[in-house]
Amino acid sequence: MNWDRIEGNWKQFKGKVLEKWGDLTNDDLDAINGKREQLIGKLQERYGLARDRAEREVDEWSAGLKEW
Repeated sequence: MNWDRIEGNWKQFKGKVLEKWGDLTNDDLDAINGKREQLIGKLQERYGLARDRAEREVDEWSAGLKEW
């Protein structure tokens, strides 16, 4: 899915993010506010992922989302 659509509909996607990455908090999601780079950074921080791994996970997750 196009990241602009995710960012524009962030409130609707928060639940899906938590399904995938349950260690993130609602405060994290509010701070991320739909920004891809912020999500990648938070995944690196919370899960200890390397940047390329976090990017790959985010890209795979977003590609698997159904179109709105």
